[in-house]
Amino acid sequence: MSKILVATHNVGKQKEIWALLNEIPAELVAPDHLSLDLAVKETGSTYAENAALKAAAYAKASGLISLADDSGLEVDVLDGLPGLHSARFAPWTGATDADRRALLLERLQAKTPPWTARFRCIVAVAAPSGETQFAQGICPGVIISEERGEKGFGYDPIFLLPELEKTMAELDMDEKNKLSHRGRAVRAAYPILLQMLKNL
Repeated sequence: MSKILVATHNVGKQKEIWALLNEIPAELVAPDHLSLDLAVKETGSTYAENAALKAAAYAKASGLISLADDSGLEVDVLDGLPGLHSARFAPWTGATDADRRALLLERLQAKTPPWTARFRCIVAVAAPSGETQFAQGICPGVIISEERGEKGFGYDPIFLLPELEKTMAELDMDEKNKLSHRGRAVRAAYPILLQMLKNL
């Protein structure tokens, strides 16, 4: 059976992507399964460039079709910040997800709510041949000042989905994958993966 490498060490992302691709006719593997730990610097100026850097590096190193994503939270009153730098928003070494959430809420205190925002995700799928294709997913919502929910990771506890009156961290995996930016992007990438598998 062909293999697809899910090119992330983030366990939360791995679980979400695994669930979304559970019916694909290939074996899903993570970098740890292959003892791969590449230091890919995210030097791109867009989500697509960063996702492509990761996917291409892992495809080259593993010889497998590789899927990587780059995503961010874009808050309107902060002119789209933290955006591309969402995972590195807190400028100090060793910052946690909780630190990044606290810093974001601190920046928002001087701004008038509602704090409309969106999660954006770009998935890059790279073949060992060097071909790379992309898919996008967007999930609109509102930032709230108090954390809610124990599930998810990153900014999920302060990202409210108004139509459900739940934060991303209050959703179970199935609910989240139906609505989330990453769920939408990975579903959009499904036909790309199938085509690349056929071309092997």
